[in-house]
Amino acid sequence: MAVLIKGGTVVNADGRQRADVLCDEGIIKSIAPSIDTGANIEVIDAGGQFVLPGGIDPHTHMQLPFMGTVATEDFYTGTAAGLAGGTTMIIDFVIPDPNQNLMDAYRQWRSWAEKSAADYSFHVAVTWWDETVHADMGTLVREEGINSFKHFMAYKNAIMATDEIMYNSFRRALELGAIVTAHAENGELVFQLQKELLAKGITGPEGHPLSRPPSVEGEAANRVIQFADVIGVPVYLVHVSTKDALDHIKRAQANGGRVFGEVLAGHLMIDDSVYQNLDWKFAAAHVMSPPFRPKGHQDALWQGLQSGALQTTATDHCCFCYEQKAAGKDDFTLIPNGTAGVEDRMAVLWTHGVRTGRLTIEEFVAATSTNAAKIFNIHPRKGAIREGADGDIVIWDPEATRTISKKTHHQNIDFNIFEGMEVTGNPSHTLSHGVICYDKGELRAQKGKGQYIKRPAFHSMFEALDRKADLTKVQPVKR
Repeated sequence: MAVLIKGGTVVNADGRQRADVLCDEGIIKSIAPSIDTGANIEVIDAGGQFVLPGGIDPHTHMQLPFMGTVATEDFYTGTAAGLAGGTTMIIDFVIPDPNQNLMDAYRQWRSWAEKSAADYSFHVAVTWWDETVHADMGTLVREEGINSFKHFMAYKNAIMATDEIMYNSFRRALELGAIVTAHAENGELVFQLQKELLAKGITGPEGHPLSRPPSVEGEAANRVIQFADVIGVPVYLVHVSTKDALDHIKRAQANGGRVFGEVLAGHLMIDDSVYQNLDWKFAAAHVMSPPFRPKGHQDALWQGLQSGALQTTATDHCCFCYEQKAAGKDDFTLIPNGTAGVEDRMAVLWTHGVRTGRLTIEEFVAATSTNAAKIFNIHPRKGAIREGADGDIVIWDPEATRTISKKTHHQNIDFNIFEGMEVTGNPSHTLSHGVICYDKGELRAQKGKGQYIKRPAFHSMFEALDRKADLTKVQPVKR
């Protein structure tokens, strides 16, 4: 059935207008000052509300096998929770084990994701290197619509990408027209600091941020930016949590570097005092990497978002319950890393961004949807209220209030990092491909209705780069 959204204010990243929006056959068919109702059309009264592009969370980990356990949120429950919060698409991660064939890992994740209630895509991590990885990267880009490859600079003796791996992977990504992404923490420093802290008897969650100080992230951010600059490939830094890393991003951007930055809603709102809580369960529930940072970093991150140095907002949604966190009761390095947020990201950013004057509504749309769609090359199919775009829409009630709580959220986890926060500004309706999936508190998510979204390679972006390390044109000096 077609859906007509009447009386709302349509907001895109580049402006707003009062208009009706008609969705049919999965796409936005018409946008006009007034559209007549008719037979077989369901009408939503959006008077006093904003009609926004559905949110895109570019960083989630549904059903992730990690640190000896598996995240409790699967692709159905996670995407359903996202729909309740206005997020209509996620970009998750395929993370092969070292020496695991990339295509085998990709097929495994695709099979897990078939139950998704909303659209999804994948970044693929490069955790090792040989000629099969080189070949699989080509297959993933050309046949499977993957245009981004992830590199973990942390997690030594597990999935950490060495400089040699990054060199080979970055070179291959450049050839293919793919962007590289990085988790920027110096894995060797983290490993050594963890050993030092444990030797001193610091075994609780308070040891987690001590083993990953801001400079550890700053060093890795600078290194990966310089690495990408030498090779000439665009780089996207995930979950930027420190002023240290942000300063390196801004410096590179000022010098013309093709560098993008992502910030998590959690890192904008929460500081490292959570790790000092006397309740071990509370402190452990906040263990994620990078950790929450000392006060002051939050202000810098908001300024980075306001200035455009940070383009996207995400959650790093990766759910581990108290029982799973207890694996690290006597050793903080064994606490599974991860928190939730896919359901709450947009409301938190509206409340503490738009309502405080930090962000305009257009900037909110850019940070929660449009910029991710542009960076990962699916705009304007996604990230825009435009005729011909997918009917992924959130009708946003700017005055609706709720109190975030584990007791009422849809996320499959027994903890919420935003517990007790009152937010003003929430979805009244969420549509995926023109179908109402959330209606004034009623979640209508359907298992398996989400679609896999292919993302083309970035040929035009790459042609515009100054390829400083193009050695094909270098000739030896004749002496």
